[in-house]
Amino acid sequence: MLDNFNTGYEGRFDFPPRTGPPDRTYLLASVPRAGSTYFSHVLWQTGCLGAPLEYVNFEAAGPYGFAADSAALQQELWRSVLRRRCSPNGVFGLKAFPQQLEDLQRTNPPLLTDVLAVMLPKDRPRRVVYLRRRDRLAQTVSLARASLSGVWRQDQERADAEPLQYSQDALDSAERGIELQESVWASMFADLRVEPLNLWHEDVLADPAAAARQVADYLGVSIDPNAGVDVPQISKQSPGEATDWIARYAQVRSAPDRQSSNS
Repeated sequence: MLDNFNTGYEGRFDFPPRTGPPDRTYLLASVPRAGSTYFSHVLWQTGCLGAPLEYVNFEAAGPYGFAADSAALQQELWRSVLRRRCSPNGVFGLKAFPQQLEDLQRTNPPLLTDVLAVMLPKDRPRRVVYLRRRDRLAQTVSLARASLSGVWRQDQERADAEPLQYSQDALDSAERGIELQESVWASMFADLRVEPLNLWHEDVLADPAAAARQVADYLGVSIDPNAGVDVPQISKQSPGEATDWIARYAQVRSAPDRQSSNS
């Protein structure tokens, strides 16, 4: 668990415990640095769209890193969040990146089977909300810088941090990673014959309430104005040298030799 700030996974943010399974489930599918953490909190604070966080993120530095080496504990956590993170109207959401599902396939296949059975059931409509980001340059720079610094959210920033040196290798790796994960989602949706609700980060920022209503309509539920809950706030990270990185990487991507190599 991350320290010194509220991550949203703490027990004090739970909904009242539920005795039965969720009535409706949805997968919030995304890739890194597409604004999925912000959007998950927008949906959560309605009190009617579950609390779609990364409940299968067992990376060492992730929210449930303490369970990284215990398949049994991972199963226990999954059963627990199904009870605690289902909103009172019966909606449960899960945010996930392809890498997290691939990690489960490698380390805990029985849990992946359980997760997919709940989130993408065979006997009910399969609901997927797919969040992407139009500004690929900004997304690539954001992922590269976070990977280099280890700072993934505003709460982790340090006033005395050294400026990050521009890294073409990190940017190229980030761009390839985003493209790969988007291709994994596309293949998965095609294989499962899922038609996701496609949303864009920029539109969520422009009108978060409208985006939440789109999800509610897609799920077939109503948002009760009196059902809202308090959730940890997601603050925008300071830009640092990101603007300079974006301008420099834009030049690299537009170079003739770069365009010919990508054609």
